[in-house]
Amino acid sequence: MEQSAGDLLKSKGLRNTAPRRAILTALQGHPHSTASDLERRIGARKSGSSGLSKQGLYNALEVLTNAQLIRCFEPAGSPALYELRVCDNHHHLVCRKCGVLEDVDCHTGVAPCLDPVESKGFAIDEAEITWWGLCAQCQETVAGS
Repeated sequence: MEQSAGDLLKSKGLRNTAPRRAILTALQGHPHSTASDLERRIGARKSGSSGLSKQGLYNALEVLTNAQLIRCFEPAGSPALYELRVCDNHHHLVCRKCGVLEDVDCHTGVAPCLDPVESKGFAIDEAEITWWGLCAQCQETVAGS
C-alpha cells in the first residue's frame, strides 16, 4: 500500500479508527478475502483475541466500501469478497474446480468496457465481469486423470 492506512482514511475524510486500519492492512497481500478471512487475520494479529465484534467488522467493511477504499464483489456461489484494488474496472477469473481467483485487467481501459444491447434508460458506468473455467493446475489434474 503506497499510503498508510491512516493516510488513506484521512484522504476520504473518514475517522482513523483501529478497525478500519486493521481491515486495510489485512487486505494487503490478501486480495479477494471474505469477512471471515479478515476476522481471522485481524484476530490473529491481536494474540488470538479479535477485539472487534462481527457487527463492527461488517460496519467497517461497509464504510470502507462506500468510501471506495475497498471493493466488494460476489462471484456466484461465493460469499462476498473484498479487495484493495478499486476504481480501475478490472475483472476476475475463477477456477470452477479449486476456486482460485485471479484479477484480469480490462482490455479497453475505460468503464464500462462492455455495453449492453439495450440500456433501458440507465446511465451505465461500470461492468463487472467474471470468467469461469479451469486454472492451469486443475487442467493438468484433469488431463492426468
